[in-house]
Amino acid sequence: MSHYFDDKEARSADDRARAIASDLPAQIARASELPGYKGALDGIDPERITSAADLAALPVLRKSDLGRAQADSSPFGGLTTRPASDFAHVFQSPGPIYEPGGISHDWWRMGRFLHACGIGKGDIVQNCFGYHLTPAGMIFESGARAVGAAVVPAGTGQTELQVRAAADIGVTAYAGTPDYLKVILDKADEMGVALSITRAAVGGGALFPSLRQEYADRGIRCLQCYATADLGNIAYESEAMEGMIVDEDVIVEIVTPGTGNPVAPGQVGEVVVTTLNPDYPLIRFATGDLSAVLEGTSPCGRTNMRIKGWMGRADQTTKIKGMFVRPEQVAELVARHDEVTRARVIATREGESDVMTVQIEVAEGQPGDYADSVRDVLKLKGAVKLVAPGTLPNDGKVIEDRRSYD
Repeated sequence: MSHYFDDKEARSADDRARAIASDLPAQIARASELPGYKGALDGIDPERITSAADLAALPVLRKSDLGRAQADSSPFGGLTTRPASDFAHVFQSPGPIYEPGGISHDWWRMGRFLHACGIGKGDIVQNCFGYHLTPAGMIFESGARAVGAAVVPAGTGQTELQVRAAADIGVTAYAGTPDYLKVILDKADEMGVALSITRAAVGGGALFPSLRQEYADRGIRCLQCYATADLGNIAYESEAMEGMIVDEDVIVEIVTPGTGNPVAPGQVGEVVVTTLNPDYPLIRFATGDLSAVLEGTSPCGRTNMRIKGWMGRADQTTKIKGMFVRPEQVAELVARHDEVTRARVIATREGESDVMTVQIEVAEGQPGDYADSVRDVLKLKGAVKLVAPGTLPNDGKVIEDRRSYD
């Protein structure tokens, strides 16, 4: 088996930039012609959008925007280049939100991750992701097809039958959520059945270090990916297990939550993804997840940018004193003052009353300088505390709820 899934994984930064400079304008042009992008991309010259930095001039597309667009134009909100009847599958995720699915070669771009897991021709993958309505099962099956592996379409549940199938068929690899593999392995132990699983490709939940080590102790190498129903694979681990390598056919930005403004390198922010899939050109799609860029390249030799993996949720909307405070309001507060670098709203309780404190990073000044802006933007009165630049934690939070709900 070749070390790389394809030549793209080891290309130089210059070669990758040249490819993006060609592919990205074409994708923006496709999107500009779609009714779902009417208004959002008006007046944008696609030929001027040739890099991730250029994307910052475009609006962010959120999951809530998909829901509204689909309500107006079913089922895909006018965001696909083909009608629903031309796709192989139509999926439904909670919301409901509808997603298209294709069966052309590696349509979801999952093959690159499975290859990095060491899964390929000669393997049989027990696919324990769901196959009903939601796309995870088909996403991983598509990846298995791309690397030449056979699939047992197991889904979840009926654990004894899962064990029996894995043993009888000679399953060598697992795909599913991180914790369900342990359920299968423990049941196999209980039944006295030996399994031949040596590799696991997981997603859809947290892979805790202790669980990964338990699998390693059982002789199973477990790697994880970061994927969504809308975008397919975004990033994946390799054998180096140092961060997640961004897939070659998406462009990832890390932005301040509630905005489309890129953060400084290494800062935690919301993951925003532009896919180069010509069938479903999602432009600056906000995942709602937090992560950060991991500088340098992976020791495994793959050269694309890396992210640190899932670091929490970006949607920190919190109700304080009966009023919702949203990340975009905090961003507006910062934007009002050139000298302010960051801000953070903290919700606490004193007795039976909510208390709002706004921490503002600024080199000098007085709290009173910002009281009016806090009231005008957040629609609430709160204490203002000035802190030195660089003081606030690098965790992507702009709203922190410290109230106890026990």
